[in-house]
Amino acid sequence: MSAMLKYSGSCHCGAIRYEVLAPRELRVVDCNCSVCTKKQNRHFVVPASNFKLVTGHTELTTYTFGTHQAKHMFCSKCGVQSFYIPRSNPDGMAIMPHCLNSPLPLKMVVEKFDGKNCEDQKSKNGFRDRSKH
Repeated sequence: MSAMLKYSGSCHCGAIRYEVLAPRELRVVDCNCSVCTKKQNRHFVVPASNFKLVTGHTELTTYTFGTHQAKHMFCSKCGVQSFYIPRSNPDGMAIMPHCLNSPLPLKMVVEKFDGKNCEDQKSKNGFRDRSKH
């Protein structure tokens, strides 16, 4: 496992700001579920305890659908989704690496995830364990 860093990130307008403790080398998920496909949503997953919303609590809007397990949060001002609670890891936080401000990740490895078959996929390749310490 690569060294852990504290990253800072935000939405486009800066109303939403957060910190996340994550590896220097990120394992980014490219999911093919309906919402990730529409949003071109690449993300990495960390335990919820590694995430801190610094500002913007009142600016967040949440979208859910289907099982309503995933909580897709986005800025009500600029519309950017910087993070969300994923269905595959409801005890974790999915972070969009393109919303990180500093430091920049050393490396990002993109992995395909078959979100169309989420229940079958989330136990494979240790994906479910990414939200655990």
